[in-house]
Amino acid sequence: MSVPLQAKKQIEVIPYQRSYARAVSELFHYCVRQIQHERYNAAQLNAWSQAPRSSQHWHLRLSRSQAWIILVTDAASLSKICVGFINVETDFHHKGYIDSLYIHPDWQRQGLGERAYRQLELWARELGYSQLSADASYLSRGLFIKLGFVQQQRSYQQKLGQVLPSFYMTKKL
Repeated sequence: MSVPLQAKKQIEVIPYQRSYARAVSELFHYCVRQIQHERYNAAQLNAWSQAPRSSQHWHLRLSRSQAWIILVTDAASLSKICVGFINVETDFHHKGYIDSLYIHPDWQRQGLGERAYRQLELWARELGYSQLSADASYLSRGLFIKLGFVQQQRSYQQKLGQVLPSFYMTKKL
């Protein structure tokens, strides 16, 4: 999955729409498979994402939460490309938990993750959320710290027999 980098791009963060479910699925898988970090080995990355999940899987997952996607529009062709997404749980037991934040590797470190997060935080404040939380990976931990999150503890997820380390972080609103 290659995203062309050109100078004339319009970036927008919009609420998730079903028509982007396939793009989100492919983006998630691509992002995970491109991770090159000493704390994640090939078996862990394979457990994290063996292959793109179905569009239906991602649609259900994002529909049960509040989600936004990051679109880049090429000024010349007007084509829109999904380069990132973020979602936060809204159900009673997980309210305020940021489930996903993924940015295409070619678009990382350009403020898109922060931009998507700011949209989420504004929404959460408007609805009276008192706190947000996330299990940040080694790659996203720095961004969450920059956004004002505080690490509470190390956390671990187990997938397909592999342990994926992360950091449980919270932010009071």
